[in-house]
Amino acid sequence: MLGTIDSRPLNVVIPLKQARALHKHLGMETCGDLLRHYPRKYLHYGSGSALEGTREGDTVSVIGHVVNAQRIPRGGKPIYKITVNDGHHAIGATFFGSQYAMRVLTEGKRVMLTGKLSYYRQTPQLQHPDFVLLDGPTQATGALKQLSHFGDLEEILSGREWLPLYPASSKVSTWTIMGAVHAVLATLPKVEEPLGFTPIGYKSLDRAIRGIHEPGPAGPDAARKRLKYEEASGIALVMAVRRAERATEGAAALPHVRGGDMDKLVRHLPFPLTDGQKFVLGEITSDMERQRPMSRLLQGEVGSGKTIVSLLAMLQAVDNGAQCALLAPTEVLTLQHARSLQETTMRAGLPTRVVALTGSMSAARRQDALLKIVSGEADIVVGTHALIQEGVEFFRLGLVVVDEQHRFGVEQRDALRAKSGENPPHLLVMTATPIPRTMAITVFGDLEISTLRELPGGRKPILSSLVPEFKPNWVMRAWEKIREEAAAGHQAYIVCPRIDGDGGVLDTAEVLAATQFDGLSVGVLHGRMKGEEKDAVMGDFAAGGTDVLVATTVIEVGVDVPNATVMMVRESEHFGVSQLHQLRGRVGRGGNASLCLFHTLAEEGTSAFERVRQVAATSDGFALAELDLRSRQEGDILGVNQSGSKRTLRLINLVDDYDIVRRAYDDAEIFVEQHPELARRAKDALLSTVPEEWEYIDKS
Repeated sequence: MLGTIDSRPLNVVIPLKQARALHKHLGMETCGDLLRHYPRKYLHYGSGSALEGTREGDTVSVIGHVVNAQRIPRGGKPIYKITVNDGHHAIGATFFGSQYAMRVLTEGKRVMLTGKLSYYRQTPQLQHPDFVLLDGPTQATGALKQLSHFGDLEEILSGREWLPLYPASSKVSTWTIMGAVHAVLATLPKVEEPLGFTPIGYKSLDRAIRGIHEPGPAGPDAARKRLKYEEASGIALVMAVRRAERATEGAAALPHVRGGDMDKLVRHLPFPLTDGQKFVLGEITSDMERQRPMSRLLQGEVGSGKTIVSLLAMLQAVDNGAQCALLAPTEVLTLQHARSLQETTMRAGLPTRVVALTGSMSAARRQDALLKIVSGEADIVVGTHALIQEGVEFFRLGLVVVDEQHRFGVEQRDALRAKSGENPPHLLVMTATPIPRTMAITVFGDLEISTLRELPGGRKPILSSLVPEFKPNWVMRAWEKIREEAAAGHQAYIVCPRIDGDGGVLDTAEVLAATQFDGLSVGVLHGRMKGEEKDAVMGDFAAGGTDVLVATTVIEVGVDVPNATVMMVRESEHFGVSQLHQLRGRVGRGGNASLCLFHTLAEEGTSAFERVRQVAATSDGFALAELDLRSRQEGDILGVNQSGSKRTLRLINLVDDYDIVRRAYDDAEIFVEQHPELARRAKDALLSTVPEEWEYIDKS
């Protein structure tokens, strides 16, 4: 969020004991930290939300009117039963020997109950709940007494139609937070607009801060909408300033050289470019011809042909005497890319020199690679994070391509850009994980976006099937299918979620070689192997020397073996949605009918089983990306372990709030254009308060 809400230390506004508890258990130091700890939901008569999403045994809070009260004599301690209607449910509450409850909880009274939920004959019940009357003089019972630490209960609760429930901990209850917020709001000076104006159509920031914690009769929606806009505005302003700064940077223009290596490769490709590839390539070519650094994100379905587009872009740079760097997330992918790019250019008769650089290279090989890079002998340098390290110097770096953008942070890609010296290089980042539009402009808002949806001609859809462990006949048929594909001269992947132990790569490979795949060659690939070993195994598989490759997710991206037609992902419930989609894309790359089998140990009806079932049911990467985003917290998208008061996005839903985010980005663009210095200062102030949250954009 732009600006500071309230910088006062908590201990000068609320009691010291409660201030210390908020600091120790929720990381709050200032009143502003507390006010940015927004309610997770509200109690409101008639909303029907009190029991929504709850299970028996949960502690719940209910607001309603007492519609029935009954005293049942029983020895020395009578039982008192009431029924409260919250406008949606009739909820029973039982008190044992409480004279105070019998005296005040009479029919017609408005009350809040908090207790453990149980069911009796399908009717919700609360056993001896804590309670507080919401009309007239009252006193709280049990945990609700914590509200009295912050003032008079009647003053705190009077007239409220909406009561906030906060994310809490075992040591700090929602009532402590509610009372502390009330005390802070009672002494809060007017919150000023961080950019000097209230956006048209929104509440003022001051009213929004107050209204989200203590809503009026209309509820919290308008306040929540303004605060979502405020969250989006912070990120939008940073992105808009970055774009404006990039626009002033000078880059070497790398125009399309007619008849150069780029054109020669197009003529010698064994397949025609798709219309989508031609369009995207036109966008990239146009960007690189300008004396302004290109910053473009290329997203596309698995197998849509992003790599050949990036190679053509690199050859456009090489045609102009510039070098290119291709940053890949793993050694396996680095070596695969280097081999594939060299073979592709050699088949076209091009003199392109491709050099690989990885962290596990021997000292001699590394020194040789570094000399080729710094002397300009290397045209295209493919590397892992090793490319970013000190000691790697380029002769004339003109284009940086980042493969699998979600594996690298902003600072990582900027570190590589900085190696070009005076003129920053053009930048193309790629991802095969389609990005929902709100996430795209939020996380990648400093980049222009190109999208490839069309698959190259000849590609057949990959069939997918769910293979639950609780259906042993299906599992046996899956092994049989792999044997059939091997007998037909094709190859298979088996992906495991771990290296060691039951179900790991080593155990699985040994068991399958001795049982299901007798007579077939079974290879093993995992992350603990040395770079040369990985390269040898992958090279043997690519050459057809191995029938079945048992691997971890080191083969998740970029690996291209056209003869592989079947994959089984073991224990699919351990992988994310986008990861499963990526893995599936390793087959079906050679024009043959292909199959991906999603094995799972999850029980039918569980969320894990349903997630895998949905992946198996659709091959639309964009639909799966939204499913993936809905199942994850927004903190994962920024790739930071965000907790307590330090998270950037607290309210925005990156699937549903596109209109708010789009408005914030449009407004930020105008503001940066009209007030560049003020925008830059606001950006610097924001980043100075949350530096770790902007260090990496990494959702893996």
